[in-house]
Amino acid sequence: MNPLTETLLAVLVVGGAAFTFVGSLGLARLEDFYTRLHAPTKATTLGVGSLLVASSIHFSLQGEGLSVHEVLVTLFLFITAPVSAHLLAKAALHRRLPSIAAVPGEDAGPVSAPRAPAEPSP
Repeated sequence: MNPLTETLLAVLVVGGAAFTFVGSLGLARLEDFYTRLHAPTKATTLGVGSLLVASSIHFSLQGEGLSVHEVLVTLFLFITAPVSAHLLAKAALHRRLPSIAAVPGEDAGPVSAPRAPAEPSP
């Protein structure tokens, strides 16, 4: 394998490991359900996807052709992670789980557009 390919694989593996670590750390340290849901959905999906792409490149160059298994797992991950996160967030909203931010519908009403400042009277 040439040094350029090894460098690309190293960057993908280290970057994927860093994103996965940040997503796991966010899951453990963030305060409420909604922010905990955001960290692994975004960062860990990108991290695991990067690791799978690195694996696919490595085994495609070492083997007899394109490594389809990793490509299929990556596609499945990128399709299912946002859908499952959306369903979990909708279920949490339905159960009215507490949040650090204001949950839509719990205030006095919908947020209206800001009004223009009143003109000063003479």
